[in-house]
Amino acid sequence: MSGFNLSEWALGRRSLVVYLMLIAVAAGVLSYFRLGRNEDPAFTIRTMVVHAVWPGATADETMKQLTERLERQLQETPHLDFLRSFTRPGLTTIFVNLKGSANARDVSDTWYHVRKTIGDIRHTLPAGVVGPFFDDDFGDTFGIVYGFTSDGFAQRELRDRVEAIRSQLLAVPDVAKIELLGAQEEVIFVEFSKQELANLGVDRTALIAALRAQNIVMPAGTIQTGTERISLRVSGSFLSEQDIADINFAAGGRMLRLSDLAMVRRGYADPPQPLFRINGRPAIGLAIAMRDGGDILALGRNVKAEMARITADLPIGIEPSLVADQAVVVGKAVGEFMTSLLQAIAIILVVSFISLGVRPGLIIALAIPLTLAIVFPVMAVLHIDMQRISLGALIIALALLVDDAMTTTDATLIRLALGDSKVEAASYAFRTHALAMLAGTLVTIAGFVPVGFAASAASEYTFSLFAVVAIALLASWFVAVIFAPLLGVAILVPPTQKGATTPGRVFRLYRRLLISAIRAKWLTLGGTAALFAASVLALPLVPQQFFPSSDRPELLVDLSLPQNASIFASETAAKRLDKMLTGDPDVAHWSTNVGRGAIRFYLPLSVELPNDFFTQAVVVARDMGARERLHGKLERFLADEFPNAISSVSPLGLGPPVGWPLQYRVSGPDVERVRDIALEVARIVGADPAAKSVNFDWMEPDRQVRIRVNQDEARLLGLSSQTISTVLNTVISGTPVTQVRDDIYLVDVVVRATDEQRVSLASLRTLQMPIAGGRTVPLSQFASFEYDQEFPLIWRRDRVPTLTVRAAIADRVLPETVVNRQAAAMAKLKAALPASYRVVVGGTVEESRNSQASVMAVVPVMLFVMFTVLMAQLQSFPRLLMVVSVAPLGLIGVVAALLLSGRPLGFVAILGVLALLGMISKNAVILIGQIEAERSLGKGPWLAAVDASSSRFRPIMLTAISTVLGMIPIAPTVFWGPMAFAIMGGLLVATGLTLVFLPTLYVAWFGGKEQAEASGSSSAA
Repeated sequence: MSGFNLSEWALGRRSLVVYLMLIAVAAGVLSYFRLGRNEDPAFTIRTMVVHAVWPGATADETMKQLTERLERQLQETPHLDFLRSFTRPGLTTIFVNLKGSANARDVSDTWYHVRKTIGDIRHTLPAGVVGPFFDDDFGDTFGIVYGFTSDGFAQRELRDRVEAIRSQLLAVPDVAKIELLGAQEEVIFVEFSKQELANLGVDRTALIAALRAQNIVMPAGTIQTGTERISLRVSGSFLSEQDIADINFAAGGRMLRLSDLAMVRRGYADPPQPLFRINGRPAIGLAIAMRDGGDILALGRNVKAEMARITADLPIGIEPSLVADQAVVVGKAVGEFMTSLLQAIAIILVVSFISLGVRPGLIIALAIPLTLAIVFPVMAVLHIDMQRISLGALIIALALLVDDAMTTTDATLIRLALGDSKVEAASYAFRTHALAMLAGTLVTIAGFVPVGFAASAASEYTFSLFAVVAIALLASWFVAVIFAPLLGVAILVPPTQKGATTPGRVFRLYRRLLISAIRAKWLTLGGTAALFAASVLALPLVPQQFFPSSDRPELLVDLSLPQNASIFASETAAKRLDKMLTGDPDVAHWSTNVGRGAIRFYLPLSVELPNDFFTQAVVVARDMGARERLHGKLERFLADEFPNAISSVSPLGLGPPVGWPLQYRVSGPDVERVRDIALEVARIVGADPAAKSVNFDWMEPDRQVRIRVNQDEARLLGLSSQTISTVLNTVISGTPVTQVRDDIYLVDVVVRATDEQRVSLASLRTLQMPIAGGRTVPLSQFASFEYDQEFPLIWRRDRVPTLTVRAAIADRVLPETVVNRQAAAMAKLKAALPASYRVVVGGTVEESRNSQASVMAVVPVMLFVMFTVLMAQLQSFPRLLMVVSVAPLGLIGVVAALLLSGRPLGFVAILGVLALLGMISKNAVILIGQIEAERSLGKGPWLAAVDASSSRFRPIMLTAISTVLGMIPIAPTVFWGPMAFAIMGGLLVATGLTLVFLPTLYVAWFGGKEQAEASGSSSAA
């Protein structure tokens, strides 16, 4: 490289460069300890939940008049991917899902747009609709969860303590929010006998009106005097259930107390709200979320210290339990990755010391921490935490960043052996290799471009892989051209013998192999092409996967009863599950959520919304072996004990949440036809031996009692449908009529019939309806009763009824494999469907395809950057084509490594394969540059190719070996293993082919005869 020489500049300002090195190290150490720690990288959950309530409406009315109106408006949402909704009688819940291309700012603006546009149409919704309400905090992660159980304390006393603890923990640094789990709202029930009220001539409507009127909060005026302002307060507000019991009513000319007419008692919401249980005991949970950019390890320490102080003051009988502790998981993960990082550093240093010698190896040993010291401050500026992806990226980058330092050091040694001074030798590498190294670095970074810029949740999840690798590689180039020359001048000494740096036997063996390959050039080129074709043909044999399961010890146990089941049935089922887990030696502890799914205690969790029929337990095994044993035991238990329920047992997943691994969506305008098609799909899925627990997200209708009112008779009696519904709701379910303001709580006062009169269907016929004149008539006098059916809920996707067929997958079988086996049968089914009905693959396979498609969409950008950099460096179409022809050859090693190791080709592994293109291209462009340098000395193509390959053999092989061996620490891991094997196999094979195939291709392209150059070749060898 002519012109400005950065290495010479650095050598001329040694004190400044040493100062910069010291500053870099200090900044790196400081940044390392200040970087946030987390389990997974932050990624935006692009989902908002919109829900609204229409009490009394049927499922069909709710869907047509409420869900449909809201969805029509929501379809105009910017960046919308799809809408997904479920409708229950009187309740609609809509998931607004945005495209992966929407960035964090777009998401925030879109949620504001949703609130505004729905607010604009609120007046068009049916009368009586409550809401809509919005939840855009769907992605909050509550990494620390405590549960509190009590012995000898009432639920209210326990909640008072937990509320006080919540207030204390909110003051802990880095705590963003805390949610209560399983807390039951208190209710004061006013339960009356229908017959007794009728006998006394008490009008329920008047009773309710009196309760409301006495407890209302209204201003009574203010007296302004000459000196002060005095507010007037009217007594009568209810302070306890006794105040309600003592209220008087006039009935039949007598004054009666409410306690004479009804039983007044304090209890809890009936039916209960979602319940929380710890190790089989009722509990209240506190779920703690960390602020963005916080350090989960510091948060864990601070919360633990505060909880120790709080626990010391708790009365005997209230016991806290740590249910989920992300800080421990992250601490362990960071510790393991730091161990892997140190192991990778040690491996690379050993390779450097053995191959280069102690002094050159020492330069590599110093270049690594210098590079990392630059990386950590940049990570801090870009708000990249230490988490699963960034830590793995550091190990991958570590194996790559030694390349430039090795190239610089090797070039310095060669020039010292030729008699150059230390300064001339140290600056030689910049003149000859700097641009090629920079081009190779940019090409390698370009290989990671699809990771950084693909528009999908999966790519956002892995974005820090691109960022950290790019930072590290650029930093390594600057270290190689600024710091490494200075270290070389200070550490290296001229070899005692000329050529002492040449590894004799290996070098001579390689040179003989290269000459033989060039002599048989057409056989070499044809054999390489045949190997590449074989690898392409063998690629379908490699298992496909999206993201693997986590290596955490938790198991998620999902149990869905029939969708018309009550929360009491779910609680009974949960107790049976608790009994099975109690005393199991493989179980460390567990928590159970009844009526809802577990709170998002780690980011990739697929969160289930509250439903009475649903129960989810998080079982923490003692170790990974115990987890596997528990998995089998729980599956057998659920199959035996709950044959009619939908159950699943699964480890925690990694990557974006997808739910059931195998899913097919059946959609169409007619619900009954959709059900029939879904049954056919389920038959195909169930025929596959790897598919387990085939189920539907909704299918069977449930019973309802339809009361047919003779409107003519009702009118003659002075009754309306509204009056009848109000009385029925008050008697059967209960109606909140007022509230008692009790400390920080608002306690509803609910009027309803006694238990024996509420739960009996037979008593409906004799239910007394009040009419004018203080008289009552039985409901059966003007109404008939019949059983009917309706769907308890209906799912829709983009306003079309959609039924999802779901299934679990047998161990060691991937969803992609099952879908591929079923493809022919599904295609035949789809061909017979009407145009308006569709069957679409969902779940893991769909998410994987979408993510891969988003990556492939950026591949043209990657190739454009690569080609531009290569053309700028090579400035020759033939040489560009040679580099391009070498890059895909890594697939040979990738396929072989994955097949031999049994690892799947997942999303992360695909990213590794794309990055491999850049690594291979870097070696190729530097080798081409060296060949051209040799030809500039007057050598012909044959001798130039042989000599250049021989001179680049050691740095290229050392870099490849360092990279491959540096991957060993992460190769056994679940998440990084497939990528590690793909890069190890691909780079090893591609490096060998680069050193043999590329010079052979060069000679075949540009010609050159061995006979005319044999003497030169021989002497060079």
